[in-house]
Amino acid sequence: MAKRFDFKYYCSEGFHSIFTHGFMSFAAVCMIVACLLIMGSFSLVAVNLNHMLGDLEDENLFLAYIDETYTEEQARALQPEIEAVPNVSVVTFVTKAEAMDDYRAGREDNPLLADLPDEVLRDRFEIHVDDIELMGETVDQVEQITGVADTRAEMEIAQGFVMVRNIAAGVAVVLVSMLAVVSLFIIANTIKLATFYRREEIAIMKMCGATNAFIRWPFIVEGMLLGLAGALAAFFLQWGIYELVERAVIQSNGLSLLVVLPFLSLAPQFLLVFIAAGLLIGVVGSVLAIRKFLQV
Repeated sequence: MAKRFDFKYYCSEGFHSIFTHGFMSFAAVCMIVACLLIMGSFSLVAVNLNHMLGDLEDENLFLAYIDETYTEEQARALQPEIEAVPNVSVVTFVTKAEAMDDYRAGREDNPLLADLPDEVLRDRFEIHVDDIELMGETVDQVEQITGVADTRAEMEIAQGFVMVRNIAAGVAVVLVSMLAVVSLFIIANTIKLATFYRREEIAIMKMCGATNAFIRWPFIVEGMLLGLAGALAAFFLQWGIYELVERAVIQSNGLSLLVVLPFLSLAPQFLLVFIAAGLLIGVVGSVLAIRKFLQV
């Protein structure tokens, strides 16, 4: 058993076994590619939705209108109390005059606004939140503050993004789990086929004193090679598909509101995840396949 720890032998045997059963090996790689592509596609959708949701959180805000009987000094005095509300990140005080200037902006052609006094509007606070999903609760708490007469919050778009993101994440988990099981099944059967034709050799090696590890390692290497091949193929296919989608989004006027992250900024993380997932599927499939034939 001089080759017990011969890494070159393990790699040679594992590599040779792949080509011995080429069709099943090809099927196993295709299943890994399909699994990782679907996982990657839904993950990319979730990442982009999270990015857009983050931008929305940075830009989205709600307004808290102050009681019109309050003076400007009394209204400003409410800021620390509003800032103390959980989930509030930034609070900006807007005077009546500033609010009127904002209202007149873009309406300079309307002569009726020129003589409109600032007092028709109220002092207000622009309130940004940390987590847009909790905006409803934050608005309710701000409304309980004495001196806050009313609030205005537009949460429909943000809630739509949150819903789509959660649906995409849930569907991704279900599909990836199903395809991972199918991939394991095909890889396990691929390696079972190899071990079936070599069952007598395995039996002789066992009787000669070969350890389970010495017999098992070539099959594990085979599974790792299949997993690695599937991972690399899936990564480059994912890259190409993502670039096509990104180009379509950029060229489409109807999708101008969507912001797609460049794939190169995500490539290192996705490559590592793809390789890790491919190797895991390959190794686990190999271990499951060889376990039965080692019981000699």
